[in-house]
Amino acid sequence: MFERIREMVIKEFSQVFRDRRMKAIIFVTPILQLLMFGYAVTTDVKNITTAVYDLDRSYESRELARRLESSGYFTITSTPASPEELGELIDRGKVLAAVQVNRGFGRDLARGIPTEVQVIVDGTDSNTASVAMDYATRVIARFGKDMGSRAMTRPLAKTGRVDLRPRAWYNPDLRSRNYNVPGVIAIIIMLTSLLLTAMAVVREREIGTMEQLMVTPLKPVELILGKTIPFAVISFFDMALVTTVGVFWFGIPIKGSLPLLTLATGIYLLSVLGIGLFISTISRTQQQALMATFLFYIPAVLLSGFMFPIENMPEAIQYGTFLNPLRYFLVIIRGIFLKGNGIGVLWPQLAALLALGVAVMSLSALRFRKRLG
Repeated sequence: MFERIREMVIKEFSQVFRDRRMKAIIFVTPILQLLMFGYAVTTDVKNITTAVYDLDRSYESRELARRLESSGYFTITSTPASPEELGELIDRGKVLAAVQVNRGFGRDLARGIPTEVQVIVDGTDSNTASVAMDYATRVIARFGKDMGSRAMTRPLAKTGRVDLRPRAWYNPDLRSRNYNVPGVIAIIIMLTSLLLTAMAVVREREIGTMEQLMVTPLKPVELILGKTIPFAVISFFDMALVTTVGVFWFGIPIKGSLPLLTLATGIYLLSVLGIGLFISTISRTQQQALMATFLFYIPAVLLSGFMFPIENMPEAIQYGTFLNPLRYFLVIIRGIFLKGNGIGVLWPQLAALLALGVAVMSLSALRFRKRLG
C-alpha cells in the first residue's frame, strides 16, 4: 500500500513540476499575492491632504499647524483665505480634512481660557474620515494639554484633571499590516490548496488518465492519498515561504511557536484539501473547477473575519461562519503571530477546525469513491 502511494505521489510531483503554469501557482503567485495584499490591504491612513484656515495668525496657530504636519498623518496643501474657498477645496476633493482656527486662539491659550478648533473631514469614505478625525483629535488634544500646562499658574494636582494613559497590547504601534499579513498567509494557503487539488483531479479526468488509474491495483483510499499528499506538502512549503517573506520583508513579529503553527496548518489543510476534493467531484472541466473554487473562496474570505468583524454581521450569517475553516485558522494564526498564544488558549479553535476537517474530508472522500465507482 505504501509503495503504491509513494509511486502515486512521485507521479503527482512530476506532473506538477512539468507544468510551467503549476510552478507559477506554487512559487510565484503566493509571493505576489502577499506583496500586493501586504501593501494594499491596510487601514492605516497617512499623508491626509489638509487645509488650514487660520484666522488668528499667531504663534500658537502656526505651532498647531506644524504639529499636525509633523505627526506624519497630515500634509498641509492649502491655506484658504475664506470659508468659501475652504468649502470649495473639500467639495472638489482637493483636501480630505480641514482645520479652522478662530481669532483669539493664541490669546485664549495664553490666558488659560477654553478655546475651540474646528476639524472638518470629507465623510465620503467613512473609514478614512473616522481615522482622520481620530488622528486630528489626538494631535490637537496633545497640543492643548502642552499649551495649557504652560499657562497654568496653580499646580496640576489641584485642577482635578484625569491623566489618561492608553496602551495597546500585542500591536503597540497599531500597524494594520501586523494584523492583516498573517490573515493573508491563511487565505493564500486556502487558494493555492483549493486550486491545486480541484484542478489536478479534474485534469486527470479531462485528459482521460483517470480511467487508466482506475484499472490499476490502486484502491480509492490510496488514490485519494496519492492525490492529496503532494498538495499538502506544497501547501506547507508555501506556508513557510510566505511566512518567511512576512517576517523578514514586512517585519511582522512572530511571538508564538512555529511547531504549533505547523500543526495548525496541517489541521487546516484537512478542510481545505477536502473542499478541493469535493469540487473535483462536481466539476467536469478545469474551467468548471476554477469557477467553483472562486465561488467558494470569495464568500469564505468575506465571512471569515478577515475584512469585516463577524460580530457586526447578522445573527444568521454569524452561525453560518462556524462552517468556515478560515474563520478558525485566522484566530489561530493571528494568536500565534501577535500574542504568542499556545495550545492552552487556542485549543477550542484547533478542536473545531479538526472536527470540521475530518467531516469535510470524510464526506469528500466518500463522494470521490462513489464517483470512481
